[in-house]
Amino acid sequence: VQLQASGGGLVQAGGSLRLSCAASGPTWGSYAMGWFRQAPGKEREFVAVLRWSGGSVVYENYAESVKGRFTISKDRSTYTVHLQMNNLKPEDTGIYYCSASPSSNLLRQGKADHWGQGTLVTVSS
Repeated sequence: VQLQASGGGLVQAGGSLRLSCAASGPTWGSYAMGWFRQAPGKEREFVAVLRWSGGSVVYENYAESVKGRFTISKDRSTYTVHLQMNNLKPEDTGIYYCSASPSSNLLRQGKADHWGQGTLVTVSS
């Protein structure tokens, strides 16, 4: 299984970006995918997760710092997850990593089975 993240870039504060993470190789009927980020000089932190089962999203969760601004979603027919980021703040700057796991709890703890390469998000003030 490979995860390919894309969509990062430079944006001014208040702007928006949409990240995507495409998984290749899986045949997952029920799985969790999510996003972490790592700011310069800081530890990697959880951002958002969703879990699907039988083709429907059954669970979503967000870090408090992004609630109301970020939305995680999944393409219905593919293993591609998006992170819509609105009202971006300079503190959202960092490398964003996507991950996948059979357990949303393990994913939130940073113990996912699969990780993608990071995509850099820079928010200028």
